[in-house]
Amino acid sequence: QVQLPAYKHSERGSERGRAQDPVAFLRATEQRARERQIAIETVKLLRKDVIDCYRKEGVNHYDNCKEQCERYYNVIVKNDLGQVQPDWADKAKSVGFF
Repeated sequence: QVQLPAYKHSERGSERGRAQDPVAFLRATEQRARERQIAIETVKLLRKDVIDCYRKEGVNHYDNCKEQCERYYNVIVKNDLGQVQPDWADKAKSVGFF
């Protein structure tokens, strides 16, 4: 599994919530949306692998699909499905799809 570094971002300033650099703020917002979509699609692909294995193996799925189930489980239990997050100054922002 590849671990990507946090991407550059620009947070909103304290003055009425305006961004200090509006262009960088919009780029960071778009990047978060892309990262969120990648995380969601990764889960969909892993879920499809589990379903296909269950259908193929039938009653033996407990033994033969263990690897696929573990990969799926390890992703869905992560915060934000393993989505890459920027290095926020306020660490509370990195919780959930916000």
